[in-house]
Amino acid sequence: MTDIQPQIVPAMKTIYKFAVPGLIVCITLSYSCKKLLDQQPTGYLSSAVLANKNGVDGLLIGAYSMLDGYAGADAQGASWESSITDWIYGGIASDDAYKGSNSTDQQPLAPIETHTADPSNEFFEAKWAALYNGVQRANDVIRELPQVKDGSVTPAYAAEVTAEARFLRGIYHLEAAKLWRNVPYVDETVTYGNNNYNVPNPGPIWDKIEADFTAAMSVLPKTQPQVGRCNFYAAEAFLAKVLVYDHQYSKAMPFLNDLVTNGQTSAGVKYALGPYEDNFNAAKKNGPESVFAVQMTVNDGSDGNNGDPGDVLNFPAGTYTSCCGFYQPSYSLANAFKTDANGLPMLGTTTTTVTDIIYNNQTKTVNAALPNYDLVNLPNDHGLLLADAFTPPTNNLDPRIDWTLGRRGIPYLDWGLCGGETWSRGDIVPYNPIKNVFWHAQQASTTDNFAGWATNQDVANNYNLIRFADVILWRAECEVELNSLAAAEADVNLIRNRMAQHPEYWVHTYVDNTNPAAGFTNTPAANYVISPYNGQFAANGQAYAREAVHAELQLEFGMEGHRFFDLQRWDPIYGGPEADGYMAGIENNYIAADTRILNPILEQAVFTAKRNELYPIPLQEIDREAGQLKQNTGY
Repeated sequence: MTDIQPQIVPAMKTIYKFAVPGLIVCITLSYSCKKLLDQQPTGYLSSAVLANKNGVDGLLIGAYSMLDGYAGADAQGASWESSITDWIYGGIASDDAYKGSNSTDQQPLAPIETHTADPSNEFFEAKWAALYNGVQRANDVIRELPQVKDGSVTPAYAAEVTAEARFLRGIYHLEAAKLWRNVPYVDETVTYGNNNYNVPNPGPIWDKIEADFTAAMSVLPKTQPQVGRCNFYAAEAFLAKVLVYDHQYSKAMPFLNDLVTNGQTSAGVKYALGPYEDNFNAAKKNGPESVFAVQMTVNDGSDGNNGDPGDVLNFPAGTYTSCCGFYQPSYSLANAFKTDANGLPMLGTTTTTVTDIIYNNQTKTVNAALPNYDLVNLPNDHGLLLADAFTPPTNNLDPRIDWTLGRRGIPYLDWGLCGGETWSRGDIVPYNPIKNVFWHAQQASTTDNFAGWATNQDVANNYNLIRFADVILWRAECEVELNSLAAAEADVNLIRNRMAQHPEYWVHTYVDNTNPAAGFTNTPAANYVISPYNGQFAANGQAYAREAVHAELQLEFGMEGHRFFDLQRWDPIYGGPEADGYMAGIENNYIAADTRILNPILEQAVFTAKRNELYPIPLQEIDREAGQLKQNTGY
């Protein structure tokens, strides 16, 4: 961690002005610094130097700056290995997306996609190190406060700073628990100097994470002078998330109800659902749907380190970037957006044996008992050249599809008509990522070059760790499990009506396909058909309602890095409400369905139940912790 410059959090620039470039925020002998403990780091600032308000604020900024998962060019691992967006661990490891690119680039990604990764995979170590770096940066803040004796920090301010640090510590531990479940809980008492740094992982730490968010709630104000700082409602939302992950549905409900009724952003704006695309537009970030976001900024002299470095690989080969074709949406994700004649998701349309487009004369069998698999692929441009004619399909579609993935012949923001498979790298998929992508008209103000090689691939798009739609659908999830089916349907309809009642939020055709800058018409770009539910939850029962809520989460949050962890928490192995083997069934059916067309990486993949629901704890960490860390089952 030597010579790491803290990343600027845009909403906290007024605090950052005093900070010294190159400030080392690991002022104590922290967990993440153990490799360097036998030498004093270059630029090291002692606790005594930082024992004032400016020093504490600098440490707090350092703790916030790790939210994107990247500590700068000198940090361990590449920016994408530890990205907060979880496109690797929550995206390509699920049925949302493929690794993409060519088969040899970023080779450690392939075993994660195929569920064959072992504890030595370098990506796991990079992710672990980034998260516990964040934990100890938060702990550094708490440890430093008692050292301030000059009167510059009031008791009230110390309490608020401690609350923010505990909030951040909760986030980093929660992210670790999602990947590995059985992880060490490291608080401010854990330091190398006290010889207590080898912390065991005897089991889940939901209660300790819950305690951090509860403590933060008790102190944090409901508004903040800088929008990037957490407020009371952000802490409440994360507390609710932990409870939902721990299947404490009744306990989560009062917090979710309060968030829906009273929740507001740090700027004091009441939570609301606006245009869907605003959640992914840098010019409209920190809007009323943003409960808590990782703040990104560009063109600040950081060589792209302060934008969204974790997604730097995830751009199609269009006209405004140079690389790289990773994180390609899957056929199955695209199929999920098909709607029936009533404008509802096509739940339960799986056929038992697939006989169309069989690759290499193999029969692909899919379990008809599992939901959400319509195995007739949405017509696409697989195998076509750019010069070949292609007409976009006329299927009924949920309009969120074209804000979630790029399809051939459909406007791709204001870049032009999407090139489909010709924009991908590897020729295995006709769909392209879009949620992390910038608008061409905003390129100058919202993009940066990353590390001198990735042209326009560092963006100012915030990443919403929680948005208001999460809160609403978590409440629907709880209501289903508490058998309040009408209430759950009403919440799902809040989400669906955003699009059903607002066709102005849909993607529309260009005025001139040769000049996207000329704007859009009022004509929908595809046959969008979406409607709310109308009594189906109560009529069809709890099992149907559960699948409808789960489907809505996939549609609403596709390509946002959540899918793997949703499947994980719904599986009964960890207390979820689905049938035994649920996650393995979904994953293996997806592999069978999506390898009907050649996918050389996925072709031999198998998801093993009671093993692959969690990732292996990094071997380096087990070796480093002198036998205190225990490996997850099956690795």
